[in-house]
Amino acid sequence: MSNIVIGIEGLVGAGKTSICRELLKHIPNSIILHGGNLYRGIIYALMRSSSNIDLKNLKENIKDIDIKKIMDTLKVEFKIENRESVVYVDGKKIDEEKLQSEDSSLAVSIAGANADSEKFYAFARHLINMYSQEYNVIVSGRDLMRIYPNLNYHFFITASLEERIRRKMSQYGKNSDYEAVKQNIVKRDELQEKAGYYTIYDNTIKVDVTDCKTVEKSTMRVLKHIKEYN
Repeated sequence: MSNIVIGIEGLVGAGKTSICRELLKHIPNSIILHGGNLYRGIIYALMRSSSNIDLKNLKENIKDIDIKKIMDTLKVEFKIENRESVVYVDGKKIDEEKLQSEDSSLAVSIAGANADSEKFYAFARHLINMYSQEYNVIVSGRDLMRIYPNLNYHFFITASLEERIRRKMSQYGKNSDYEAVKQNIVKRDELQEKAGYYTIYDNTIKVDVTDCKTVEKSTMRVLKHIKEYN
C-alpha cells in the first residue's frame, strides 16, 4: 500500500494539533508536518530580527517579504524529531509555547491574510513530496488544498466558539483572561476567513468535535473516514 497524505485544517482552537498527535498512534509509519509552526517560526524570527517588525506594522511590511528568503536569511530550519516537525532558528530549537503564544498566533493570522505565500507554498509542497516517499504524512496547517491539491484526505475540524475558548484557556494557563482569549479567537477567525483559509472544498470532510470530551474521541471521529486504517 502506498503512503498517504492527510491534511488537517479547522477553526482556531478546535484541537487540530492534538488530533494529529493522536493519529500517530493509529497510523503506522506516520509523521506530522506542523505547517502552521513553520510559518510561526518564520514570523517569530522575523519579529525578533533587526528588521524591528512588530504587530503594529507587520500588515504593511509583510506584503513585500519573500517568506522563503526570510527563512534562509534568519536561518529558520525544519526538522523531524520524534515523528513530528520542529522549528530551529539560528541553530536553536524554538519551543512550542513560544510558537503558540497569543502574540505569535495573531501575528501569523495577520501575515497569512496579507502575505504573498506562493514561494512558501512551493517549499511546503516540496517537503510533503519528499517525506511522503518514506512516510504516511499528516499535515496540520492552513490552505492545505492550495498547497497540496493531491491530498488523500482533507479534514476540517470544527467546534463551537465557547468550546474553543475553553480549550484555549486551558492551553494558555489558569491566568488567562476569558474576554482576551475570546477576542483573540474572534479576531483570528476573521483574519483566517479573509485569507480564504476556512474554504470547504468538494472533497473536504467536516468533523465537529464540540461534544468530544477527550482527544481520543475527536480522533476516532476523524479516523473512521480513513479507509486504509479503519
